[in-house]
Amino acid sequence: MQTHFTEEALKQPHIREADRVLRTCVHCGFCNATCPTYQLLGDERDGPRGRIYLMKEMLEAPEGADKVTEETRLHLDRCLTCRNCETTCPSGVEYHKLLDIGRAEIERRVPRKPAERAQRYALRKMLVEPKRFQALLKLGQTFRPLVPGALKEKLPPVPVDAGKRPDGARHPRQMLILEGCVQPGLSPNTNAATARVLDRLGIGLTPVAEAGCCGAVDFHLNAQEDGRARARANIDAWWPHLEAGAEAIVQTASGCGAFVKEYVDILKDDPAYAEKAARVSAMARDLVEVLRDEALDDLNVKQDRKLAFHCPCTLQHAQKLGGAVESVLTRLGFSLTPVADAHLCCGSAGTYSITQPELATQLRDNKLDNLEAGNPEVIVTANIGCQTHLNGANRTPVRHWIEIVDEALTP
Repeated sequence: MQTHFTEEALKQPHIREADRVLRTCVHCGFCNATCPTYQLLGDERDGPRGRIYLMKEMLEAPEGADKVTEETRLHLDRCLTCRNCETTCPSGVEYHKLLDIGRAEIERRVPRKPAERAQRYALRKMLVEPKRFQALLKLGQTFRPLVPGALKEKLPPVPVDAGKRPDGARHPRQMLILEGCVQPGLSPNTNAATARVLDRLGIGLTPVAEAGCCGAVDFHLNAQEDGRARARANIDAWWPHLEAGAEAIVQTASGCGAFVKEYVDILKDDPAYAEKAARVSAMARDLVEVLRDEALDDLNVKQDRKLAFHCPCTLQHAQKLGGAVESVLTRLGFSLTPVADAHLCCGSAGTYSITQPELATQLRDNKLDNLEAGNPEVIVTANIGCQTHLNGANRTPVRHWIEIVDEALTP
């Protein structure tokens, strides 16, 4: 794609990056074929190619240009950031990097109305602090009839009891685990099950209390500097443990894992953290990356459950780990049902299911129809956002896949 940035504009790092990404696009439109919002809406501006043109037009336009409007922001807001287009693209366009730049720029040029700003601020403050989120979650469950519909669907039933975590300190092999911000409240058993399964494989897990939210919620709600600040805080928390020999930083939520792996990019211009961020991103592992390299026979799993696996976008498109969980579950003997259109987003997409509830519900219902086609006993996934969003329909139960493995362990 030909660009027309001035020499002065190209002195700005974000414009140089945008110029680089834009020039890799060849207008082919293959991306639209796998874009969930384009499939629903049929509007070129709600597909990746159209959004790329909108961002190019905005970034090249002078300050105050009439062509940069709230309508531009609407089409960018409707993007799920699922990155399916990147998997499809034959030219390797790093669309998500351009989208981050475009969203920050439209936020600056066309400020949101107070009600929208308040909603996004509230979401950030509610979700990123685990203790605050758990207190609000308990309050919401107590007064469930008074909770607005879009949020009411997010309130889970009483979660599966987490049980006891083993003392992993006895193992020579040690890894860190990111506890997450909403997962301890919504699905406390996920990380406990992870600790028990890895303990069976001779791996100890260490949660680091000083490590908090990965930063994705802030970053993707256009509070990008707050997201970077959280990344720096996590790096500081993990660094002594990495220096002491921890093998990896394990994430059980693929959304968190995808973002931690991007610390190297979001902090590349920070001289104090660029090198550390690169190491942390290199040490980040989705749980399936740990298990697939281990001797799974040692788990002594006994199972007879029929499962459907929902592969989150952050696992298959961002981390390029499509098929990895399915392979592990198959090796362990689980029966997996086929799932049509498995590449399409379920509509969760972080806070998207709250900010774009109509589109998110359509995508969720389509996804559940495909997941349930083989009549599974349980749907399993690898991301707490997808799990909560799909469970909100009150259809087939949805759980994290590691919980099902944990339940199948035999003495």
